[in-house]
Amino acid sequence: MGILAYMQRIGRSLMVPVAVLPAAAILLGIGYWIDPNGWGQNNIIAAFLIKSGGAIIDNMPILFAIGVAYGMSKDKDGAAALAGLVGFLVVTTLLSPSSIALFNGIDTKADDWLGQVPAAYKKINNQFIGILVGIIAAELYNRFSQVELHKALSFFSGKRLVPIIVSIVMLLVSAVLYFIWPTIYDALVAFGKYIKELGSVGAGIYGFFNRLLIPVGLHHALNSVFWFDVAGINDIPNFLGGQKSIEDGLATVGITGRYQAGFFPVMMFGLPGAALAMYHTAKKGNKNKTASIMLAASVAAFFTGVTEPLEFAFMFVAPVLYVLHAVLAGISLYIAAAMQWIAGFGFSAGLVDMLLSSRNPLAVHWYMLILQGLVFFIVYYVVFRFVIVKFNLKTPGREDEDTTVSSTENTQQKQAIGDTSKLAEQYLVAVGGKENLTNIDSCITRLRLGVNDSDLIDEQAAKALGAMAVIKLGKTGAQIIVGTQAEKIADQMKKLV
Repeated sequence: MGILAYMQRIGRSLMVPVAVLPAAAILLGIGYWIDPNGWGQNNIIAAFLIKSGGAIIDNMPILFAIGVAYGMSKDKDGAAALAGLVGFLVVTTLLSPSSIALFNGIDTKADDWLGQVPAAYKKINNQFIGILVGIIAAELYNRFSQVELHKALSFFSGKRLVPIIVSIVMLLVSAVLYFIWPTIYDALVAFGKYIKELGSVGAGIYGFFNRLLIPVGLHHALNSVFWFDVAGINDIPNFLGGQKSIEDGLATVGITGRYQAGFFPVMMFGLPGAALAMYHTAKKGNKNKTASIMLAASVAAFFTGVTEPLEFAFMFVAPVLYVLHAVLAGISLYIAAAMQWIAGFGFSAGLVDMLLSSRNPLAVHWYMLILQGLVFFIVYYVVFRFVIVKFNLKTPGREDEDTTVSSTENTQQKQAIGDTSKLAEQYLVAVGGKENLTNIDSCITRLRLGVNDSDLIDEQAAKALGAMAVIKLGKTGAQIIVGTQAEKIADQMKKLV
């Protein structure tokens, strides 16, 4: 497996722990709405909800260890998740401040003992360690989950063996981290400080690369640096922490949330504006079909912030538009950060998250993002329409007529759309049959496939089934962008294989 494909596996697995954030956002958001002034002090129901949401936010590192181990395991088994938990507990216990004090002969009875422990070990419970442990635990699970021991030890064979091996390996990992973690931590903190010092410009640069990395699925790795506690930024948990984050000195009003706010104008308004431009420039005979695709994708983007169906509609057929989109996204994040128009999200920058975060004490002039969004709707529409017409780009509805698919095949493909089991069968044929598949997985909108030969994938057949794009990752990897039903299709394909 190539480095790019492996990094994508990590990026995909990061979505497992991230998927719990909407639960925290809903609990906290409703709690803030019930008690906008006391944040739980004036209403027991609000306190109950806010504390429940905080339980998720406060334990994100351990959720990353469990989620990544599960997400990267070959068969998505709970034993892999248990291995991730065991590994995380071993590492964070061995490298906790009290353990470090014991190893270094520091008297823990002294009043200032904690001050003698290097700062790096006080931050050992973080998402970076969670991700590292999760990856190692998953690799050990994939390697040893089928091992059979001697009959006398047969109870500990297979999946039961993995947590034991993980606990032993984590002793060695902890020993290595004992020496190198302070250096890694200092480097991450320096990077975080550098980005923070760039202020609004740094937010804009992040927004640009966030969109630019989506085609290869590596934006998750970048997001973890800014949204979570990898480099000391931790934007999403600190924002969702609300008043508690402020009181603990973890969040600053008008600053926390700046790596999130600028996405709202783009996802809720900008991309729907681009969709309208693509509809207006579609060929007359294709307008109805284009309208249905663009409307469904725009509604998803506006309400939930799921934008991949829209972005993949023009990402590969008109790359220049996608680069312009990345530039505009960077500008949006810069403007929102510079003006301190702040809102946050637990899932993505859609209307639902905007409303849930609106009473968060860290949300500042969030309603101005709507005004900014209306401007971006016009900007996106004008820019996209001009570029499409000027350079005659083959965006949806403007493609050259394709007669390679027979009427019989076309009828079969239309019948398959809407029936997940039939759709899975058709996709299985499009990717070269089950003999060509080595792995089947999915994320929110993508089928992530391991294949023997990516050249055997029929891109035209996949697109005829409704796929927005087919991305080939060298000879042995591919992604098919199918929309929000990706997981259901993947599950059906696994049953067929």
